[in-house]
Amino acid sequence: MTTIYRKGAHCVFSIQLHTYFVTAYRRECLTQKMAERFQEVAANVLVKNKCILLECKGESNHIHLLLDIHPSNNISTLLGSIKSATSRILRKEFESELRPHFKNWSKGLWGDQLYIRSAGGAPLKILEEYIQSHSRG
Repeated sequence: MTTIYRKGAHCVFSIQLHTYFVTAYRRECLTQKMAERFQEVAANVLVKNKCILLECKGESNHIHLLLDIHPSNNISTLLGSIKSATSRILRKEFESELRPHFKNWSKGLWGDQLYIRSAGGAPLKILEEYIQSHSRG
């Protein structure tokens, strides 16, 4: 994959980040349908913040994301928005499947940890392949 530069009013940028969200207590509760819905919700949040979801795959207890972000964003705020929106919507739409996995339902779906890595050091193709390898296949 060649580097694609995006343009803003006064800038040219290419900022890719790799992150992942882990379910609270690493509960193995995510299904393929939940992962697909997560992807839709996350992509919507990102578009509203001038960002792009490049890749999104996961397993039963975590989901990896590869993001192309706009420089006007605060990274932790952006990821917090994704966590909040996906937790709220997944818990609402899949409550009967998720609730049995959590003692404290009001805490949220995702753990408190935050992982962010600049994708600048590795070729994006390698990161895309890594994230795709986490697919439920």
